[in-house]
Amino acid sequence: MKKPEVFHVDEIPADIAFSLPGFNKGIVGQIPKKAFGFIAKPPSFQVYRKSFEKVMGEINHGNSYLLNLTFKSKIDTNMDLREIFEISRAKYKLWFRNQFVVFSPETFVQIKNGFISSFPMKGTIDATIPDAENILLKDGKEAAEHNTIVDLIRNDLAMVSQDVFVEKFKYIEKLQTHKGGLLQMSSKISGKLPEDYLENLGGIIMKLLPAGSITGAPKPETVRIIRETENYERGYYTGIFGYFDGENLDSAVMIRFIERVGEDLFFKSGGGITSLSEMRKEYDELIQKIYVPIHRNHQG
Repeated sequence: MKKPEVFHVDEIPADIAFSLPGFNKGIVGQIPKKAFGFIAKPPSFQVYRKSFEKVMGEINHGNSYLLNLTFKSKIDTNMDLREIFEISRAKYKLWFRNQFVVFSPETFVQIKNGFISSFPMKGTIDATIPDAENILLKDGKEAAEHNTIVDLIRNDLAMVSQDVFVEKFKYIEKLQTHKGGLLQMSSKISGKLPEDYLENLGGIIMKLLPAGSITGAPKPETVRIIRETENYERGYYTGIFGYFDGENLDSAVMIRFIERVGEDLFFKSGGGITSLSEMRKEYDELIQKIYVPIHRNHQG
């Protein structure tokens, strides 16, 4: 919340473009004809180990049960941020003043007809692995991580709504990336908002931030550990963006994120750490999430 931006839909600047289900603004549809080139340079395993071991120490002391540990990775690509925005396919997309581009698969909250719903996404697997969906659903570590975040989101929604319930538990969605397919596991949690919720929409959002899926549980202590452990500033990464039409709200968690710093581009990614986490698998997941969900004819 250091630099929040809010615009009336008719006053959105020309250097901001976005799309979400049922609405978009600023998309020109000029798809580059060149093949997509992309090389990632993630942090070394030794660098990752240092942060991972610090997080595990905090978990073993009972200070956190789930922590989303992230890093930034330098990338080289033959496309600029605007071109990446145009070629990517995602539920939520945002190109922001040529500072960053987001192509997020994860909903933060939706408000429809007086109900608020959140859709935490925890659990990822390579879709090409034989029987990948069952492996993901039965994985003990992934189940513990997902159950923890569902419980956290239930508690968060209970601060702003009533009769909170899990509407849909552990469903699988497939994402297409320039490296192949990924399966990701989500749940839907909902609650009934008070009658006057439109008079306090900003307050409702502020109570729910930062998003539980990109922090962890318990949230305040986990945020402290993240600040002490991550070796960079997240900035807008893992924040939210969305669209409010006067009655209903749709918003996304800003993950799958490329940011410009000077002449360089960095991809920010991470994953949830629990007591059951294996260091090498978590490191591999961080790298696996460095992707762009592009049109098939742009795969290089």
